[in-house]
Amino acid sequence: MKPSGNIASLIERFFTDRLMRQRNVSSNTIASYRDTFRLLFTFAQTQLHKPPSALALENLDASFISAFLNDLEIKRGASVRTRNLRLTAIRSFFRFVSFEEPAYSAHIQRVLAIPAKRHDKREVQFLTRPEIEAILASPDRATWLGRRDYTLLLLAAQTGLRVSELINLDRDAVHLGAGAHVRCVGKGRKERCTPLTSHAQVALRAWLKEPPRGAASALFPNVHGGGLSADSVQALLAKHVRVARKGCPSLASKRVSPHVLRHSAAMELLQAGVDCSVIALWLGHESIETTQTYLHAHLALKEAALAKLKPYEPGKQTRFQPTDRLLAFLEEL
Repeated sequence: MKPSGNIASLIERFFTDRLMRQRNVSSNTIASYRDTFRLLFTFAQTQLHKPPSALALENLDASFISAFLNDLEIKRGASVRTRNLRLTAIRSFFRFVSFEEPAYSAHIQRVLAIPAKRHDKREVQFLTRPEIEAILASPDRATWLGRRDYTLLLLAAQTGLRVSELINLDRDAVHLGAGAHVRCVGKGRKERCTPLTSHAQVALRAWLKEPPRGAASALFPNVHGGGLSADSVQALLAKHVRVARKGCPSLASKRVSPHVLRHSAAMELLQAGVDCSVIALWLGHESIETTQTYLHAHLALKEAALAKLKPYEPGKQTRFQPTDRLLAFLEEL
């Protein structure tokens, strides 16, 4: 195989032409793919003793990519989900390369044939109403930070917004008139509106009266007026969970993240009898299959189904008796 030009130009065109110009993907996708290739090229520099700018396409063959994925799991301790996410980014790049470098078709197909790894699917983790109330009682609402944290956590628990959606909200995203709702842009750049409870409306109305910090328009800014990061939200939630555990011991056995608040909002809707298709729209799911994972985690629904079954009676055997003449005829054949 004739050596190709270095891979730097392919990577540059992949990000600027394919992802940004042609597909117009979100900044979150760009950041995720960028991190994947940073890790890949750092691994290549260690294993192949070549700087990333000197790499050729043939250096990134299927065996090398597999070794990189194994290294992610073994040495970096990445989960199978993270490993599969990195593989998705690499596959996307090689599909682009298949059009740019058709002479390397066999090489590319071997990389694309690397399978995603199967993994255990855990039940969805969620919080009960008393646990959510304990967390909401933790922030000190006598301070600006406490009022911000309380409003943010209440909105997260009621709307089920993703953390990326929460931190990107600005003050104009909240509508408190008739049909009160919050408007956000979710995955796939899909815009959606989520209705607000009267409790959330009261909290947001009070919060919007707070003077904005700096010139930023973020709904939940940091102390300097800039937007919060996902890590900041995780840190403030962890802080309030630690306080809430003192009065709610059941929180001690749970690992609470912003996404767990999202799951909790979905379970609240399910327990209220809301149909899964409506919950999918509420949460901005691409497919209702994603929403059905909450059915598996809802023990009360399973217990209700069990209650409808006729219990077994040990020692009592009954023979099937057809209730129709035609069925009786068929039974005797």
